Parts: sequence; structure tokens; C-alpha cells
Amino acid sequence: MTGKVPATTPGDRGVVWLGSPSFPDAAREALGDTRLRANLKRATTVIRDKRLAAASELDDWEELRAAADAVKTRTLRHLDHHLLRLEETVTAAGGTVHWAADAAEANRIVTELVRATGEREVVKVKSMATQEIGLNEHLAEAGITAYETDLAELIVQLGDDRPSHILVPAIHRNRGEIRDLFAAEMGTWGRPAPDGLSDDPKALAEAARLHLREKFLTAKVAVSGANFAVADTGTVMVVESEGNGRMCLTLPQTLITVMGIEKVLPTWADLEVFLQLLPRSSTGERMNPYTSAWTGVTDGDGPQDFHLVLLDNGRTDTLADTVGRQALACIRCSACLNVCPVYERTGGHAYGSVYPGPIGAVLTPQLVGVGSDTRSSAATLPFASTLCGACYDACPVKIDIPKLLVHLRAEVVEAGGRSAESLAMKAAATVLDSPALFTAAQKAASLGGRALARGGRIGRLPGPLRGWSDSRDTPAPPAESFRTWWRKNRESDR
Repeated sequence: MTGKVPATTPGDRGVVWLGSPSFPDAAREALGDTRLRANLKRATTVIRDKRLAAASELDDWEELRAAADAVKTRTLRHLDHHLLRLEETVTAAGGTVHWAADAAEANRIVTELVRATGEREVVKVKSMATQEIGLNEHLAEAGITAYETDLAELIVQLGDDRPSHILVPAIHRNRGEIRDLFAAEMGTWGRPAPDGLSDDPKALAEAARLHLREKFLTAKVAVSGANFAVADTGTVMVVESEGNGRMCLTLPQTLITVMGIEKVLPTWADLEVFLQLLPRSSTGERMNPYTSAWTGVTDGDGPQDFHLVLLDNGRTDTLADTVGRQALACIRCSACLNVCPVYERTGGHAYGSVYPGPIGAVLTPQLVGVGSDTRSSAATLPFASTLCGACYDACPVKIDIPKLLVHLRAEVVEAGGRSAESLAMKAAATVLDSPALFTAAQKAASLGGRALARGGRIGRLPGPLRGWSDSRDTPAPPAESFRTWWRKNRESDR
């Protein structure tokens, strides 16, 4: 599932790729791609094992998870206070704060800021928020080219592709594909790949380094996301593994950061917890190789013009849901993706959103609003799970994703989605509430089931029940129900 990233609908919240199929349809296609499944299994297994090893080094890992949960819960309860405090401290440090209600407003703000510099190129640090709003596509429409500098994001951009993982956006590509992509496309974006490029990881990394270096040295404007922001000091932080972020955050004259409003933390001390949890949960490292923090602007050091765009884009509506709001505690570590049996087999493209996997299945529907269109791809995402609970066990901030999935499934049904299932459940409730109807249904099911059975199992049920039997076999019902057997035996004992 490759191809050009569809633009978000003008004026809407973004998040979901326009025209994305429902999850069942997209997953069915992904399951047929054996190379995709092999790439995913190899990568998620490696990351998962590294995370387990890194977490096991800490005797207080569960206490850290509990502390992170407590900090996030407390912060979300008073989010308005902390955001106003952040605006105050960023402004006092020489930065400028902008408020964006949705994707359209955020895109407009960033585009106007870039235009004001007179530049037509920007370099970017990997950012989920800017992917969420479709910033690159919006800038392109305004005649501004955005260059992704994260290695995986560069691969996605060169391939005119879509990210499929939060941490490793190009996880669906193997290194042979990446070599071919570099050789074919790098020259159209800047410095071409070296002749005779091999698929050795070191050679691929060196080709990317040479390609990006000229962008770092000439760019006057950078766009970044943010992992955290500290309300008390006005400090914004980005953590990354390659050093590309450090180049973007220090060399250009203008820095524009787009940050979801949920990323704020009250105090600098709160960072201690998350800087232990995030690297271990995401890359399986004790600490991130590059942790960049900046507070406003400093004369003669780094960007001299800093803008912080605080993005809502459905987050306030999510915050209003006392059950669903815990999804806003996500720190984008991707640990839940790497343990999810559904994601490992379908990949991220099947989710039709910049947020794939279990967290995407609960975050995307809330940001978009499941009641807006229950036939949309977002409304099918809460059902993209086995409810095995592995995501909750892996989450460093203890988001109860299975609970949220059930909660959102109920919202979809109440909004009118999955009407066939809703009618089936109502019919079942009527039958189970009546002993006479239940007995009659048992007899009918026994007769019909035995007629359809082959070798003691029913291979395919008729009509709308095919949705059940297409993915599982159903045991043939017994000739005699337990109720009938009990009635006979109880009477014979008297």
C-alpha cells in the first residue's frame, strides 16, 4: 500500500488519510503481502526484545509507569492552567506562541510564518503532529518544499509513500528496497546517491548523511515537533537518535515547532520520569543519543526567531471524555505497536491514519469523532483488536487501551455504526430473555447446524452469518441440548 499521501480535507481535523478504506478491507489486502509481513515480524521482534531487556534492568520499572500515569492524569485535569503558564514562560523567553484550533489553522499559521522569512525551503525534524495536519502537502501547495531529515522519514518521502509506524515510519521497507529507492530518487531532491550503492546499513546511512548535509547547511527555516514542553520554564524538548534533529534545531535562523497541547508537563522535575521510560520503551536504549532542549531564543546562539504552535485538532473534545481522555497521555513510544498481534500482521497503512496500531485505534477515532461518520475508516478502528491486553502491559504510561477500545466500540454502535451487529445483539437479548424462545432457537439451531455440518464442523454459515464463519470453523451443535438431557435425567431420577 504505497503511493502519494492523500491530502487532508480542507478545514477538517486531518489525522485520517482521505479516501482510506475501512480497516477490514485494508487489512485484508495487507495480509496478502507476504514480504510486508516478513518485514514487520523481523523488525517488531527485534524492537520488542530490546525493550524487554532495557526495562528489566530497572527494579522500579512498574513504579516509574505508575508515576508517569499519575503525572499525565494530573496534568490533563488542569491542562488549561499549564498551557497558559507555558505561553507565559515561552513569551518571556523571547518566543512567540500561536494557538491552532484545527489542522487548517495550524497549516495557515506555519505557512504564513515561512512566507514571512522569504524562504521557499524548510528542513524538518520528525513530527507526528505535522503529519497529522498534512503540513508538507499544504506547504507544497504554497510553493514551499519541506525536506524530511529523519532517515526513516526521508525514505518515506523519497518513495512518495506513507509512514507505517510511529517510531520507524519505514518499517515496511527492507534494505534492498531502500537502496533501490535511494539510487532512483535522491537526485531529484538534491545530492544523488553514490554510484554502486550497496544495501549495507552503513552505506545507506552514509548516503543519507551526504544527501542531507547540504540541506542542513543552507536551510534558514526549520519545522519541528516536540516530545515535551515544560510549563514552568518555557522549555521545549525533542529526543532523537540520529543527530538530524540537533542540526535542524540549532543551525537555521527561524524555528517553528508544532506541538499537540497534551505534550505539556508542569515542571522540569517531571521530565525525570519520562526520560527514563521513553527511550527504553521506544528504542530499547537507556537514554536517547540526542536530547535537545531549548528555552526561547538566545542572542548569537541557535535560532533567533522561535514560534510555538499549540495544536488542538480534536484534543479538547477528547479531553471532555472522562474515559477516553487517557489516550492523550501517549508519549509516542510505539511499544504497543511492537507487541500487537494485529499490527504485526497488517502493518500501519491498514489503519488509514498517521497513528497506527493500538494507540491509533483509540486516538484517531477520538480526534476525528466517531459520531461524524460511522462508516468512515476511523469508526472501524476500535474493532481492529483482539483485546489481548498486550498493549496495556507494554504501555509506559499505563494507558488502558483495551478498556478504551470497548468504550469506543460502544460509542460507534450508539452512533449508528455496525448496525447489523447491533440488531443481532438486540435479537439475541430478546431470545435470551424468553425461555420459550430460547428453547425454540436451540431446536432450530440444532437441526440447521447438523444439516450444514461436514465432519462434525460447520465450514460456512448462510447469509449475514458468513462474516463469522469466513474466519473460523463452528462446531456442529449436539443432537440433544443440555436442557433436554437434564430434563430427561431429572425426571428419570424421581
